[in-house]
Amino acid sequence: MRNIELFIFARVLHVIGVVLWIGGVAFVTTVLIPALRNLTDTKQRYELFEKLERRFAMQAKVVTIITGLSGFYMTWFLNAWNRFTEPAFWWMHLMLLVWLIFTLVLFVLEPAFLHRWFNQQATKDSENAFKWLQRLHIALLSLSLIAIVGAVAGTRGFSFF
Repeated sequence: MRNIELFIFARVLHVIGVVLWIGGVAFVTTVLIPALRNLTDTKQRYELFEKLERRFAMQAKVVTIITGLSGFYMTWFLNAWNRFTEPAFWWMHLMLLVWLIFTLVLFVLEPAFLHRWFNQQATKDSENAFKWLQRLHIALLSLSLIAIVGAVAGTRGFSFF
């Protein structure tokens, strides 16, 4: 493959990765967690969450790796490192921040302690634990959507400033 073809392939992988990753976060935030919060059986609520979240976690890990590697490759290919010093490219900073947060949560915090901590919270006070979980997902989804809007507009030359 020629260099430009590799770049195009990286961009395709990047977009597919973002669609699967943030689309999954949107589903969890707007459909799954609200549906689980409506379940009155708190044990069933947590067990169903665990079962479904485990399957999505693997998808999220794979696509965040693909998204990160393809984003790094595109930045390297374009030699666009200087964009991180320019306020007009705020969306690149935000994309990197969103990726770093999710990567930290998925690969470090969740296996280290978040999984156990949420289990304890859901056992003690399921309603409050799932309310907290939904608020966190809303914040992360909002940040992600702002990054996507900025990236789509920014790559087409539109500046919000």
